[in-house]
Amino acid sequence: MSQNDVKDLNTIPYGRLGIIAMDSCAALGKKVDKFLTQWRRERELEHKGTLFFDGYERDSYLIGCKTPRFGSGEAKGSIQESVRGDDIYILVDVCNYSLTYSLFGHTNHMSPDDHFQDLKRVIAAIGGKARRINVIMPFLYESRQHRRMGRESLDCALALQELVKMGVENIITFDAHDPRIQNAIPLHGFETVQPAYQFIKGLLRNEPDLQVDSDHLMVISPDEGGMSRAIYIANNLGVDMGMFYKRRDYSTIVNGRNPIVAHEFLGSDVTGKDMIIIDDMISSGDSMIEVAQLLKERKAGKIFLCSTFGLFTNGLEKFDWAYEQGIIDRLLTTNLVYQTPELLQRPYYITCDLSKYIALLIDTLNHDTSISHLLNPAERIQKVLKKHQNHEKF
Repeated sequence: MSQNDVKDLNTIPYGRLGIIAMDSCAALGKKVDKFLTQWRRERELEHKGTLFFDGYERDSYLIGCKTPRFGSGEAKGSIQESVRGDDIYILVDVCNYSLTYSLFGHTNHMSPDDHFQDLKRVIAAIGGKARRINVIMPFLYESRQHRRMGRESLDCALALQELVKMGVENIITFDAHDPRIQNAIPLHGFETVQPAYQFIKGLLRNEPDLQVDSDHLMVISPDEGGMSRAIYIANNLGVDMGMFYKRRDYSTIVNGRNPIVAHEFLGSDVTGKDMIIIDDMISSGDSMIEVAQLLKERKAGKIFLCSTFGLFTNGLEKFDWAYEQGIIDRLLTTNLVYQTPELLQRPYYITCDLSKYIALLIDTLNHDTSISHLLNPAERIQKVLKKHQNHEKF
């Protein structure tokens, strides 16, 4: 993906661009800022020197912010410069547990609740002075609690409504657990972006001998909820799709959920075929590894695990074991959430960088231009497939 993927950026910017990268997203924010400063420095626009483009070309678009905490654990939000009339984009990773704060002398790791509260503090510090506020939250806060099953809370819907009431105009997330959650804020911008292109590109770069056809490759959804994700990738690659569905014991609850009794497979013969198992997140990793084992029992070839969010809540030991046993060959996740140094050092791990994609989205939205062509990567997928088949670099 290149800067040329942005169509017609001769339009007047919505406002002076400003990026607030929360501490949880600091590394990603720096990468995004680097792309934007380079593109805008090189871009030739007819009216670039006019008042409408004031502050268009700068050394950095990052705006400093702080969310210090008191000894009691309470906090406040502050921004380091004026944002009056700016088009603000706030980046936040609610899953970054590596950040800590002191709570009555004890070290406390930040939870998604803490990150979300800090996000609201920064929005409150802006105080309605910005022309527009956009939130880029790769892992949508409380997205796993997206629907009501009995007498329980609807946390994700409440969070979205709370942000909108505070003045947020657009919310951009990646691979939302259920995109229908946007029905909670029908009159405001909500986009859920799929990193399918980045997965395919990352896999083909690291597996140059991979044969992409229906005789040698298959895409697998580990559950019925991720079927649309698997169908999209399978159709773009021109291969078959299979699916596992989970048989659960609804009479018992273990760790807040009904335990899985068995995984049942629906699909054609997998013998000798390489498998791409695609899902939105890896939490403990139990389901993904169990699906990989079941495919190996059916005599599948190489197995590649792809997940937008690698949370690894129970550590990496299970994946190390699966790799050593030959159950999995590659593990691909994005840099949209916190990645531990240990994960990045694993020989089987491939990281998919989304910083350029986010920079393209921000650049396009700041020019008040449609991002539809960026949300559907089918054309870019076909280009990289063609280069792979012709053994060209990409």
